[in-house]
Amino acid sequence: MTLRIPADLLPRDGRFGSGPSKVPAGRLDDLAASGASLMGTSHRQSPVKHLVRRVVTGLGDLFSLPDGYEVAIGNGGSAAFWDLATFALVERRSQHAVFGEFAGKFAAAARKAPWLGDPTVLSAEPGGLALPVAEADVDVYAWTHNETSTGVAAPVVRPQGATADQLVLIDATSAAGGLAVDLAHTDVYYFAPQKSFASDGGLWLATLSPAAVERAERIAASDRYVPAFFDLMGALRSTRLDQTYNTPSVATLFLMAEQLDWMLAEGGLDAMAARTSASAEHLYAWAEKSSYVAPFVPDPAHRSAVVATLELDASVDKTRVMEELRANGIVDLDAYRGIGTNQLRIAMYPAVDPADIEALTRCIDWVVERL
Repeated sequence: MTLRIPADLLPRDGRFGSGPSKVPAGRLDDLAASGASLMGTSHRQSPVKHLVRRVVTGLGDLFSLPDGYEVAIGNGGSAAFWDLATFALVERRSQHAVFGEFAGKFAAAARKAPWLGDPTVLSAEPGGLALPVAEADVDVYAWTHNETSTGVAAPVVRPQGATADQLVLIDATSAAGGLAVDLAHTDVYYFAPQKSFASDGGLWLATLSPAAVERAERIAASDRYVPAFFDLMGALRSTRLDQTYNTPSVATLFLMAEQLDWMLAEGGLDAMAARTSASAEHLYAWAEKSSYVAPFVPDPAHRSAVVATLELDASVDKTRVMEELRANGIVDLDAYRGIGTNQLRIAMYPAVDPADIEALTRCIDWVVERL
């Protein structure tokens, strides 16, 4: 028999997925209200070009781009960007700090690229944190700002001792827009729209330092074969013209532009980081006081404010808990596959109201007590 959680305990919005994230109420209505002015029109004409410009300008304002930094947009998502980086940004060999599935996938792509030397991989077990160290024989340092698979957040600071010709590439897919960052410590900060930007997948977006652009230009002018789909300079040249190299998802761009407008109106990146921190403070404090659940990441300093993984006691049936919550409209608390067998994973992106995180914890307590 399905449990019925009292209505006054329920969150206003029960979507807590780590990706795709919730799209705020009303955004799809706004997309529909745009009618025939965007969807089904040429992406080479002014309405869609204006939309691309809204996204680029919004990102520049949100991140307070340092002088000379640019935004590039391409198709394929962050997974495509890992391969793109092996073609267009890593010159000889790279170093990867791996503390979850996604950083590991970029390291694997670099290892398989026959034109590159074997990368250095510094790793930590899931729940732990690995950080880059200065190394003379690499030209790229790569790690994730936030490891979506585990809920570990890493500092974004250029490695001490790194030289000016060594690029810092940060996978910010679940961090961008929800965690504070100083882009001056990065050369490439890349991400996708389906997390903090409350949109759909399929695009990658990246901020590029002048050094990253110079590297991409030099590689593009060399005899290295770079497929058009992984041509970073081609993507940047198109973005400069308020376009994408090939046809983008217009709906994805629209939803992202709307989210950026909301973020900036609410106070920008500082306000978004404060919002996610408020959610995280409540969630982790609740878990630490609980008798049946605990934060998966042991070091509080490494716990993410945008994605939290929680370890349930063996006496609690995670599957049953999730089934009961879903029956009451609370969805997408699944842990990342292969990381843990009795875990919940909860997104706290800016679109998630901190009050809904508080309601979620009340609902989990209510269900577990009755099971």
